[in-house]
Amino acid sequence: MSILNDLVSSVAASEPPPPPTDEQLHYLDLLTKTDDNIIMWSYAGTGKTTTLEMGEKQIKKQPILYLVFNTRNAKEATERMLSTTTCQTFNSCGHRVLSETIGKRLVVNQKKTNDILKVIIQETKPKRLADEMRDAFFEVIGGVAMAKALGYIPDGIYPDTPRLCTREQLIAALEEQPGDFVIDLVDEVLERSIQAAYAGAIDFNDQIYVPAMFGGAFPRFPLILVDEMQDLNPTNYAMLERLVRGRVVGVGDPWQNIYGFRGAKTNAMAEAQVKWNMTKTELSVSFRCPEKIVEAARWRVPNFKWIKPGGHVEQLEGMDAGDFAENATIICRNNAPLFKLAMQLLQNGRSVTVAGSDVGPKLIGLMRKLGPEHTPKVAVLNAIEDWRLEKLAKESSTANDMADCMKIFATYGDDLGTAIKYVEHLFAQHGKIQLLTGHKSKGLEFETVYMLDPWLMKENDQDLNLRYVTQTRSQRNLFEINSLTIRWD
Repeated sequence: MSILNDLVSSVAASEPPPPPTDEQLHYLDLLTKTDDNIIMWSYAGTGKTTTLEMGEKQIKKQPILYLVFNTRNAKEATERMLSTTTCQTFNSCGHRVLSETIGKRLVVNQKKTNDILKVIIQETKPKRLADEMRDAFFEVIGGVAMAKALGYIPDGIYPDTPRLCTREQLIAALEEQPGDFVIDLVDEVLERSIQAAYAGAIDFNDQIYVPAMFGGAFPRFPLILVDEMQDLNPTNYAMLERLVRGRVVGVGDPWQNIYGFRGAKTNAMAEAQVKWNMTKTELSVSFRCPEKIVEAARWRVPNFKWIKPGGHVEQLEGMDAGDFAENATIICRNNAPLFKLAMQLLQNGRSVTVAGSDVGPKLIGLMRKLGPEHTPKVAVLNAIEDWRLEKLAKESSTANDMADCMKIFATYGDDLGTAIKYVEHLFAQHGKIQLLTGHKSKGLEFETVYMLDPWLMKENDQDLNLRYVTQTRSQRNLFEINSLTIRWD
């Protein structure tokens, strides 16, 4: 397996930035020589941010609003773009709109929904009913988050506000199918959450949900640029509708639409193209992915192109665990194979970092419900299987992966308390080998990527897009490996 280390250790010589491509020049012509609204299909690593920067320099006297999805991108854009361009996340834009609308300083509490639900549980009698609410805690939290993403408002309140989503549509979109008890609890939490938002207490979801659904004092810009347009959920889209008063340019990659489980619209770019009569243009030449990586991804994007020669793509029939490159990145569709591999790497003296700030606490919360900490291993494993069957009966789409995650840690401890400590230990690590899911890898890039257990990806559109996203994280080397064929000393 020396080929792996040889490939990883080789570093491509630095090169001057290439001249603008014909596609970039076409975008600049559309921007400067027409009044068209523009939709730009920008494939993986094709320089969309650089292209947008080229455009703003051509119209530098015009105020521009540039909307992105995360704070890191907003900060980077602010540092790179002109002072006439306001770079904001959807959240920060919505936060300002809501604050100015209600005339109050907003206090952000990401545990707001949890706190509201805890208060409802404390108020509930008899104890049996309160216990049922505790058992449904994570279902309700997830239901409220999805409700805010989809633009759902419970029946009977705010009758003059248009709904983007019916109760039936919300139920169909949830990770598992809730009974009336759970969805009624979602309604109660959501109603209290809206009231709290107008009193100044919000969470991150409220920053978009409340102004998108109920309106406010939206700023006016002659030109709005929208990044990652394929990821817009219904409330993002509704917020954008309130913002657009002039020209709009949307940028995204429809083949990177992978957040359907969080409420992202499956056809946001196509809808926007029709709604704002947008002229389509394209960025198909990847500056990130070299020739071999691009060729490997053409099954999904046939007109994908490269500017850098070289690269390496290989399906490994097996490998020694010690041959994982020191700064490698391991990406998998599911969490369980990643957690298992991370624990094995730690046992073999390797340092790891596992992305999962959201998964870790949820996993610990689920495991604490399996019994007291002194519950022996056999009983814990049986309880996990009972939990799996219960969730599968509700058509949960994540039950198998979460159950497999719990089983991994349960096998390391003699009792439940020890198993939970292993979870805490793993997520406290900050090592050199990175392990993350395909969904968490979006927007990132790495020198060497190992696709772990690619067979876990299904044949539906979301998973096909996820495979493409995972492949195109690689700047140089891409290896596919089945976890069962990794050899350990």
